[in-house]
Amino acid sequence: MRALVLLHDHASEPGLIGARLRERGYELTTVTVVPAERHHSPDVSFSFPAPGDWDLVVSLGAPWSVYDETAVGSWIGGELALLREAHRLGVPVLGVCFCAQALTTALGGSVGPAPRPEIGWTRIDSDDRALIPEGPWFQWHHDRCTLPPEAVEVARNEVCAQAFRAGRSLGVQFRPEITTAVVHRYPALGGTGQCVRHGEDPEELLARGRALESTARDNAGRLTDAFLDRVATASA
Repeated sequence: MRALVLLHDHASEPGLIGARLRERGYELTTVTVVPAERHHSPDVSFSFPAPGDWDLVVSLGAPWSVYDETAVGSWIGGELALLREAHRLGVPVLGVCFCAQALTTALGGSVGPAPRPEIGWTRIDSDDRALIPEGPWFQWHHDRCTLPPEAVEVARNEVCAQAFRAGRSLGVQFRPEITTAVVHRYPALGGTGQCVRHGEDPEELLARGRALESTARDNAGRLTDAFLDRVATASA
């Protein structure tokens, strides 16, 4: 079984989701859209693979907004086309954070600024805890989704929709794949300033992440298993 993993920037990695997919027998192919040297000018040219060549697509987070094509660049159109085609073909998609927003947009919903950013470890309200555990989950975003008509919201909090199903796809606003190593990379990319502006202590954020490593691994494994066993195999 082959999984395509889309990394939008060099700071991301498949992390806990990738580890569980490998345990479940998936061979991962990762592609990075924006290289490190273009992190602050992400309007690069990029050709996305055809989704029909894969058994599964996983697309992760990004520090940009889906709707800000002036900053992101025209490549976002290519990703939206990939997601629409995957949905048409019944290729399962796990969309995380930025890609949950991209999946929303691709399927006819919309994305805009959230009432406030979410940075740090939070709990959410889930209608289906076997699919979406209540956390705590790591969050780092400032946008929210208005879900497409066919989507079913599965989890939420006071800020935004936190998880939804659409066909064989699952979008989650939080970051189930995150590892402490990845969070360590954020300060150099502007993360320290964002934390301070929104009342978060970067060192405390890292310390809580280290304390929650086992819990995060268990939650990510449960979510990945439920996605593969229940969502990815649903009737198209």
